[in-house]
Amino acid sequence: MITKNQIVLLADKYFHEIVTIRRQIHMNPELSYHEKQTAKLIASILKKLAIPFNENITGFGITALIKGKQKNNKSKLVALRADMDALPIDEKNTTNYISKNTGIMHACGHDAHTASLLGVAHILKSLENEFSGTVMLIFQPAEEKVPGGAKAMIESGIFKNNKPNYIIAQHVETALNAGTVGLKSGIYMASTDELFLKVTGKGGHGAMPHLNKDTILIASNIIIALQQVVSRMANPAIPTVLSFGKIIGNGATNIIPDIVDIEGTFRTTDEIWRKTALKNIEKIASDIAKSMGGKCITKINHGYPVLVNDANTTMQAKKFAVEYLGKKNVFDLELKMTAEDFAYFAQQAPSVFYRLGVKNEKHALSNIEGKKIASSIHTSTFDIDESALKTGMGLMAWMAVEFLNEK
Repeated sequence: MITKNQIVLLADKYFHEIVTIRRQIHMNPELSYHEKQTAKLIASILKKLAIPFNENITGFGITALIKGKQKNNKSKLVALRADMDALPIDEKNTTNYISKNTGIMHACGHDAHTASLLGVAHILKSLENEFSGTVMLIFQPAEEKVPGGAKAMIESGIFKNNKPNYIIAQHVETALNAGTVGLKSGIYMASTDELFLKVTGKGGHGAMPHLNKDTILIASNIIIALQQVVSRMANPAIPTVLSFGKIIGNGATNIIPDIVDIEGTFRTTDEIWRKTALKNIEKIASDIAKSMGGKCITKINHGYPVLVNDANTTMQAKKFAVEYLGKKNVFDLELKMTAEDFAYFAQQAPSVFYRLGVKNEKHALSNIEGKKIASSIHTSTFDIDESALKTGMGLMAWMAVEFLNEK
């Protein structure tokens, strides 16, 4: 039987190599659906480890299988997922491993996710003679951009001949210190839908409003009126968010434009209410525009579903985390209104999506001496305390082995 100490020692052994891999990925970020070089690096490492894999799945996705050599009539399969795409952000850090690709940055920790899973590959390959069952490694592209890579990989048939008993993923968390993790059972993250509203009217001179159908005014009324979807139509017990982050009315101080484009996001934790709310948004926008002499067409890009962590799987994962890290380093999480396409994986098998602490407000332990690590994800100064990589690969390897042993 594999012991925690074995995995701890192997995590120590491979730590510096995984830090190097993470920095290499961080320096060479690639946007969603363009992760060619990242996939190439992953494939080269898997080849080096003699782990069989399939590549170019719906783009640049990769799956790999590590099969334990111990015989067991009830062998299980545990799938571990890491995403690998970056964001369109210009990095403002001053480390020696900042992004080389202008305007692109690993600002959400996917470099850490991928590096940690490669660390798991190192660990479990070293222990393959000591466990039974199979561990599937999933390196997923395009988590950051709807429709996302998870759904596409599933639809491509990655589980057709390898049905997982459990699926596990981790994600960096800037609210938790390095060396800690957090979990939440049940509904954990919201659905997400992208809204694109096109308001049309009749533009003209701002000094002659009676001759125009004012698209700016129509758009303003639509934005204000749509807030009732959250404040008056939603059950207060159902978390709901409607936000607009982009308005383009290409007029001038004295020019009312013919068209105004509005873009936003709708999020909730109830799939039935989600469908109703989206219909309400479309109807309200259309009716208001019509009542003011204009027109509004709403396009909805349906995004990720609600992410639900299986209760029993989360309970077991928390138990394994306490065994590996100690009770004081394992925290309960609250609901988040952010979204994750891991939600599609969670619909395929009992799953858990947990958080890996990466913060260090005192100073970094392993990467930037004397500098605090506390910036939020999706910011130009995001970074991680790289000691978290040791926790990430060690704990995930431990969970995989323990879930394989579950009766």
